[in-house]
This record gives sequence, C-alpha cells and structure tokens, in this order.
Amino acid sequence: MNSLENIFKDKDILITGGLGFIGSNAAKKLLDLGARVCVVDALIPDEGGNMFNVDEIKERIQIHIADIRDKEKTEELVRGRDYIFNLAGQVSHIDSMNDPLMDMEINCRSQLILLEACRKKNPKVRIAFASTRQVYGKPLRLPVDEGHPILPCDVNGINKMAGEWYHSLYAKVYGLKTVSLRLTNAYGPHLLMKHSRQGFIGWFIRQAIDAEDIQVYGDGKQVRDFNYVDDVVNALLLAVSAEDSWGKAFNLGGSEHINLLELAKLIIQTAGTGSCRLVPFPAEKKKIDIGDYCGDFSRFRSVSGWEPRVSLKEGLAKTIEFYRKYKKFYWS
Repeated sequence: MNSLENIFKDKDILITGGLGFIGSNAAKKLLDLGARVCVVDALIPDEGGNMFNVDEIKERIQIHIADIRDKEKTEELVRGRDYIFNLAGQVSHIDSMNDPLMDMEINCRSQLILLEACRKKNPKVRIAFASTRQVYGKPLRLPVDEGHPILPCDVNGINKMAGEWYHSLYAKVYGLKTVSLRLTNAYGPHLLMKHSRQGFIGWFIRQAIDAEDIQVYGDGKQVRDFNYVDDVVNALLLAVSAEDSWGKAFNLGGSEHINLLELAKLIIQTAGTGSCRLVPFPAEKKKIDIGDYCGDFSRFRSVSGWEPRVSLKEGLAKTIEFYRKYKKFYWS
C-alpha cells in the first residue's frame, strides 16, 4: 500500500471506461492512494457503464460522458495526465459475432484514436491496457503462458488482440510507455448484471440471488480461473508502475481452478439460494467456446510481485453481499 501510495499520490489519472466494472473500482482505489482521478465513459447501452458505480465518490472525481472515438475530446482528455488506465472496450464474445463492425469500432478504432492523442499531446504518459485471455482461443496446453499461440476463436478476441498490438507498436516505434494485461474471468462489485452476454459468473450470481435455476452448458466440466476485482485493480496499478513492462503483454490468472458445475454449486452454497442443472450448449455459443482455460501469470509475478490475494470463496461472499444490498441498481 505504501509503495503504491508513493507512486500515485498527487498524480493525475485518466480512466477510460471509468463508469464500468473495473474502471470504477480502480477510481476508488486510486482516490484512496491520493491521486486526482478523471473518468470518461460513453455509457453505451448494455456495455456496463453505470453512474451508481461511482455514487460514493462522484464528488471527488471528474466525470466526462464522452466517446474516446471523438478525436478532439480525447486529445483534450489526455493532456497533462501522468497515467491512463485504458479500460474502455466491448467485452461480449457473442455480441462481437452478431455485430463485428461495432466490436471493431470500440476495440480497434478507439484504441488508435487514444494512442494517437497520447503520441501528439502527451507522449510521456504511462498507459495500462485491459486485454483478454480470449486472444489465445481454445488452449493447446494448460496452463496458458505468453508463449502460447495466438488463436482467437471469435471477433472479440481478434479485435482485442489488435488493440493490444497497437499499444505494443506505439511503445516500440514512438516510445509510449504502454503495458497490456490479458485478463481472465474477473468478478466482484460493479459487474454488469442486467444480461448474460458479458460473462457467465455474473449471471450465475444473479440467478442464485434470485433463487433461480442456473443453467450450466454441456457437461459442466469446463475448467476456468477467476480474479476478484480488487486483485485486478492491484495488477493494473503494479503493471503501469513496473519499469520492465513497457511494450509487453502479461497474463493474469487465478490460483484456484474450478469447473463450471462446481462453480455454480459454490455460488449456490454461498448465496444460500438457487439451484443448477446441465443443459445442452446453444449452437452459437458452442462454436466459440474455448473449453478449459487457466492462465500462467508467473511472468507478470516476476516483473511486479503480483499475486491474487482474494480467494474464490471470499470473493463470492463479498460479491453476493454487495448485490443483495444494491440489486435495484444493477438488475435493470
């Protein structure tokens, strides 16, 4: 805590996608560290931006409702920033297949506009970019390290990979200090909960809280790893302050691996409500399902010292407690 406070105290921070899940949690953490925080979010419907996410800190941050595809506005926003946490993005795999051009606009064009703005108006800024483990596609081996082939199995994975490569290119060619983190399944307070298209864990939690039947696809034996949002935010802060990280991409990952059926049962047990059953895979989801996945984060650990600290059981308990209290702000 003290080392991060020394790094971020009195620093000027911009968070893109700052009204969303990870962005709003990062904003609160950075305020606690003494930073000056500005968030920008387009509040695109169904993409996760939610004003309630910053309700308790809204008087202490600057909020801009704007789209980073707006070149002039983005150039204005990046000026004078010490750090940018570039978290804006479209994360739904199924939406990327249904509307691939929209996914490209948000995950590719917007990244180039931001990077160009930084190159021209603030070339000394440090940038952390939220990438995804989806760039690997269906793993050929486990755990997946950064040497694994890049084999995206959906449009989202391809476009997020392009966004990551843009950040790497601008580091190598223009000297921008960029780093990318390939996130795995993140969960916790402020996660979008009004539909299931941005990931199964939030939807499982919602169904359990509502005492509904969680539907697990296939045989339920697909193994995944998870990171509680506090661990993700800590990783982003460590990544952007690590001198050996520029131009590189690193995996995050969980220390616990669990299959989806066992995850559903653990959520039900933690919530004290709900049930689960196996159902056949929908055809459109089966085509882009990656099967088992767990990430090897040893490379990032060696650079930053990062380790996930919040156990799955503890994180689920905190998440369920939050949504029981505030569900009216997230269910619709």
